[in-house]
Amino acid sequence: MRDTRYNNRVSATSTPVSSEASRPGRHYTLRQRFLLLLITWAAFLAIRLIGPTLRFAVSFEEGAPDNLESRPVIFAFWHRCVFAATYLWRHLDFRVMTSRSFDGEYIARVIEKFGFVAVRGSSSRGGARALLEMKRETEQGWSVVFTIDGPRGPCYVAKPGPILLARSTGVPIAPFYIALENPWVLNTWDRFMVPKPFSRALMRVARNIRVPADVDDAGMELFHKELQAALDRVREFAEENVHQAGREIPIYIRKS
Repeated sequence: MRDTRYNNRVSATSTPVSSEASRPGRHYTLRQRFLLLLITWAAFLAIRLIGPTLRFAVSFEEGAPDNLESRPVIFAFWHRCVFAATYLWRHLDFRVMTSRSFDGEYIARVIEKFGFVAVRGSSSRGGARALLEMKRETEQGWSVVFTIDGPRGPCYVAKPGPILLARSTGVPIAPFYIALENPWVLNTWDRFMVPKPFSRALMRVARNIRVPADVDDAGMELFHKELQAALDRVREFAEENVHQAGREIPIYIRKS
């Protein structure tokens, strides 16, 4: 059977995106609404309280974006790094693809409190429409972000969304990973990390990946493998060097 993962180009002639692309795709029960409220505020308070205590450092491969606030860029990272990334990139108006699932809904609500814009869709639900919306956001000069193994894994397996978007826009992909010093690791599919207060955090950013507009399916497979390799490479570097954050690797100071 022919591999069709890369056949759906993102183009302005696709089905128009309505406001539904940025709204939850289902109605929630009273219990679910209560849980959404509880989880959203608990996560918000945890990030707001622990985030300022973290000692962040950022390390760039040669050929990576000049800084974290460069745009437009297509960023891609593993789901388990959401906590630290949410605080580090707060109030930069990044556009983030989030799942239409229950888990995706509370993640969207949390990150919106930190100034992100949630674009709802995933590889399994609403993906084509969400990719078109992400394309429009990059064309307006915004950076976009993919939690690349979401919404349900497998953990550390990259999905092709950023490759498709990069081919249709010409915007580079910058994979990254944030390692934490001795974090709490939840027993979830993504091995979600919660940082301990006053611990070190090291973000490693890979060199840009540029996908030509005329690349065929075989070429797309090669770029997909390059993305996977870059994500693995920066994770390995960050986890091996997180204890040097603030020592050999300087603390990162945001412009704003």
